[in-house]
Amino acid sequence: MKPRIHNQETVETLLAWGREQLERGSESPRLDAEILLGHALGLNRAAIYTDPGKPVTEPCSGNFMALIAARSSGQPVAQLTGRREFWSLSLKVSGDVLVPRPETELLVERTLAHLPESKPGCVLDLGTGSGAIAIAIATERGDCTITATDISRAALAIATENGNMLVPGRIDFVHSDWFDALIDMQFDLIVSNPPYVATGDDTDRATDFEPAEALFSGADGLNDLRRIIAASPAHLVPGGYLLLEHGLGQAESVCSLMKDAGFDAIRSHKDLAGIERVTEGRLG
Repeated sequence: MKPRIHNQETVETLLAWGREQLERGSESPRLDAEILLGHALGLNRAAIYTDPGKPVTEPCSGNFMALIAARSSGQPVAQLTGRREFWSLSLKVSGDVLVPRPETELLVERTLAHLPESKPGCVLDLGTGSGAIAIAIATERGDCTITATDISRAALAIATENGNMLVPGRIDFVHSDWFDALIDMQFDLIVSNPPYVATGDDTDRATDFEPAEALFSGADGLNDLRRIIAASPAHLVPGGYLLLEHGLGQAESVCSLMKDAGFDAIRSHKDLAGIERVTEGRLG
C-alpha cells in the first residue's frame, strides 16, 4: 500500500511508510529508509529532514518505493545505492563484489601495524573484490607498493574504478587466481579476505545477492585459506607477514595450517563482536 496524504506523498510520509515496510526485513529500518530516500532524492540523510512536509512527486516517490521493495527482499542497501563506506572511504559496489563489512577494517588495522615506518613496504592484497583493503592501505601509506588481485574480471573493473577515483596510480590491479599470475614476485606482507563460508551453511539473505564464488569455499570453508597459506611462503620475503580474515570457529584451523607452512609468531585477533576474525603469522 502506497503512503498518501491528500493524494500526495511527502518526505515525512514516505519515511514513515518505508520504516514500516522494513520492520521485518531489516535490522535498521529507519536508517535504511533514510539512506534510500536520500538516494532517490539525490540528497544526504541530513538534508531530507530540512523540509519533512515537502511533496515528493514521481519519479522520485516511485523510485523510493521500488528501492524499499528490493530492500525488503534482502538486497543490501549498498547494492541499491551503488556505494558503501569503508575506512571512511566511499566505494562503488555492485552485485559483482562482496559488500565490504566493518569487521574487515580489523584486517586493515593489523596490516598497517606490521608495515615498517622507516621504509616503504610491498603489500599484496589477494582477492581484492571492490578494492576496499588495498585502497584503505594506500590512503594510509602513500609510500607503499601495493598489488591487488582477483580472479573475477568484473570485480577487478570495480576495484580499478575505485582505485582510480580514490588513490590514482597507487595500486597495480592484476587478474589472477590467487598467486598464478605472480610468478617470482615477493612481498613484505600478504593480506586476504578470501571466501571462507562452508558450502551449505546458512547465511543471511543479503548474501543471496552477492557472488557465491566470493563467499563459499568447500565443505569446511577452508579450501581457499589452505591454498593461500600453502603458497604464501614462496611469495614472502624472510620475516614477511601473512594476514587472513576468516569466519567464526576457524581460527584454530588457520593457526594450525600456518604453523605447518612454516610460520611463527602466529596470533588471532578478535573483532568488535568478540569473534576471532583475523589471524596473522610471520615467515620464519
